[in-house]
Amino acid sequence: MVDNPDIGAPPPPWKRLRFEARAAAADEPTLSSYIDAAILSHDTLCQALAFHLAEKLAGPEMGAQQIRQVIANAYDHEHALVEAAELDMQAVLERDPACRGLLQPFLFFKGYLALQTQRIANRLWREGRETLAFHFQSRASERFGVDIHPAVKMGVGVMLDHATDITIGETAAVGDGCSILQGVTLGGTGKEVGDRHPKIGKGVLVSVGAKVLGNITIGDEAKIAAGSVVLKDVPPRTTVAGVPARPVGGESRAPARNMDQTIPDAK
Repeated sequence: MVDNPDIGAPPPPWKRLRFEARAAAADEPTLSSYIDAAILSHDTLCQALAFHLAEKLAGPEMGAQQIRQVIANAYDHEHALVEAAELDMQAVLERDPACRGLLQPFLFFKGYLALQTQRIANRLWREGRETLAFHFQSRASERFGVDIHPAVKMGVGVMLDHATDITIGETAAVGDGCSILQGVTLGGTGKEVGDRHPKIGKGVLVSVGAKVLGNITIGDEAKIAAGSVVLKDVPPRTTVAGVPARPVGGESRAPARNMDQTIPDAK
């Protein structure tokens, strides 16, 4: 008998998503047609995501079929976008205690949907299709309450939790594995031009309502406390809090994964 290395391993995201979709459709017949159209009628994750995002983003300027073609073309030519979509879903499942599976972020979580929209807009931006990229940004802002410039470089395995009023400026960058909560701004400090927005390292937690302003660097695994205003560089694995933010407590470890927004006692 040959050992199967896949025994005991979690199913691939697309397989798990379809399993959850079938169960949900059976459990809630009133949504079965919606679930079938969004997931079960497709053969791959990228097909399903192209359809679902297009339905969300469609408007009088561009219909769902036009948007779907744009998204599908992006996925066909840049498979890393599909891998990022999978890793983002897994990040939500692992970090959000309200998430019961992959179905919820795919269908309902606007942070996840806004992030996938920005990834498409970023590809359009890199192709020089700036007007269409701005259109995708505008529709994401209108539909999801999340405003991320198409030029922003977003890492993978990122979670935008709750997501309402997240704003990220043009020259910002967000590293792999970050968690960013509602009301966060990664912005500039005025009308300066050029490189003017924050660079967020890997595994950073930016808590509720925090404002990180200017061309500053937030080190890997740093924690930005809720409501803080950050105007200076933050070293790796450092917790900062306050207005303006200052280091507090001890070293932070994997805050984005642990989702611990508490502030250790200052020493």
